[in-house]
Amino acid sequence: MQLSVEISKYPLADDYIGPITGFIEQLNTYADVTVLTNTMSTQLFGEYEAVMQALQECIKWSFERYGKVVFVCKFIQGDLRP
Repeated sequence: MQLSVEISKYPLADDYIGPITGFIEQLNTYADVTVLTNTMSTQLFGEYEAVMQALQECIKWSFERYGKVVFVCKFIQGDLRP
């Protein structure tokens, strides 16, 4: 099953750009997941298992590396990439 996810990250720190770009760089290491970014959010596309594994590992990595951050996600079945 294909999955599309839109995710926004809000670091609870004055230096917020580093944690955001670090998270996106981590997501881009997953060859089975397509990552598209814009100024408002990051979008992920791929097989359900691959996308969810990438999210799980990258969110955990982000918490361990940067501390408190807020993630806002939207999930929809299917490949909705533009």
